[in-house]
Amino acid sequence: MKVENTQVQMRKGILEFCILEIISRGEVYASDMLEELTAAKMIVVEGTLYPLLTRLKNASLLEYNWVESTSGPPRKYYKLTETGTKFLEDLRATWYELVDSTEYIIQNKKAQQS
Repeated sequence: MKVENTQVQMRKGILEFCILEIISRGEVYASDMLEELTAAKMIVVEGTLYPLLTRLKNASLLEYNWVESTSGPPRKYYKLTETGTKFLEDLRATWYELVDSTEYIIQNKKAQQS
């Protein structure tokens, strides 16, 4: 078993949460999301983002507005719906529980080794 495979699965598992967090700050263009996700080493290919955005939109967690661009075609800007905001709040709570649980296990191991 390769550690890289597990690392990829871990990133995939929280990618949706990260996307919703980025969108929660206000309307955002997909390429800006991609840039932040890439900088955070959460995503490496553009083809991963768009299917996720479509799935989140189809689940009524986000919506988009077309905004005219001075340098090309109109751009699609995403924002959370009310349902998406509530969903994100639930994910945040779950995230903090997971972090606390994982830290407990890591710290417990360290305590037993002392």
